[in-house]
Amino acid sequence: MRVILVRHGQTEWNSKGIFRGVIDVELNDNGERQARLTGEKLGQLSIDAVYSSPLSRASKTARIIASFHDQKVRIIERLTDMNFGVWQGLTREQVKERYGEIFQTWEKRPHRVVIPEAETLSGVRKRVSLGLKSILNDHGGSTVVIVSHGLIIKVLLCIVLGMDNSHFWKLRQDNSAVNIFEYSKEGTKLFFMNDTTHLQSVDEIIESMKDLEDPLG
Repeated sequence: MRVILVRHGQTEWNSKGIFRGVIDVELNDNGERQARLTGEKLGQLSIDAVYSSPLSRASKTARIIASFHDQKVRIIERLTDMNFGVWQGLTREQVKERYGEIFQTWEKRPHRVVIPEAETLSGVRKRVSLGLKSILNDHGGSTVVIVSHGLIIKVLLCIVLGMDNSHFWKLRQDNSAVNIFEYSKEGTKLFFMNDTTHLQSVDEIIESMKDLEDPLG
C-alpha cells in the first residue's frame, strides 16, 4: 500500500507566523495555486482515495487534488490540526513574550510541553495513529492521499520512521509538500519527504541545490 501525505497550501496566517491550530483559516491565493500545482503533480498517479482534515485549508487542498482523479474527499476528524489552546491566533513573537518558559520547552523538548488549554503531542500522536490505522485497514494494496497539517504530518512521519516525538523538530514540512511511503511485507519504506519541487521552476530548483553543496567538495 502506498500513502501520499500532503500538507495543505499556504494561508495568510502561515505567511505571518500565527499559530493556527483548530481555528479554520482558509487558503490564500498562493495556497490555492500551490494546491493546483500539487494536484497536477499527483494527477500523473492512480489514486484510489483522498482523505483530509476537516479544516478548510486542508479540505480545499484535498478537493483540488481529488478533482484530478474524479474522487470525493473523505473527512477524518482525527487528522485535524493540534489544538494549541491559548496560543491560537497569536504570532510566534507574542507567544514567546507571554509564555517564554513554555515556548522554550516547545522549541527544545516539544514532547514534554504543556500549553494551557491545548493538546499535547502525545495526545495528538494517539489520535492520528488511530486515524492512519483506519485508513490502512480500509485500503490494503491501494494508493491513498492524506491531506493534513504540518504538525500532524511530522507526527505521522515520526510514527512511520519509528521515532518518538522528541525528534519532531528534526523533520520539516513546507506548505503543499509531498511525502510518500509504502507498506509491504518487508516493512515500511519512506520514498519522498517534504518534496516541493512541483512548486518551483527549474531555475529555482537549481539555485536551491547550490545552497546544499559542500564547500569542501
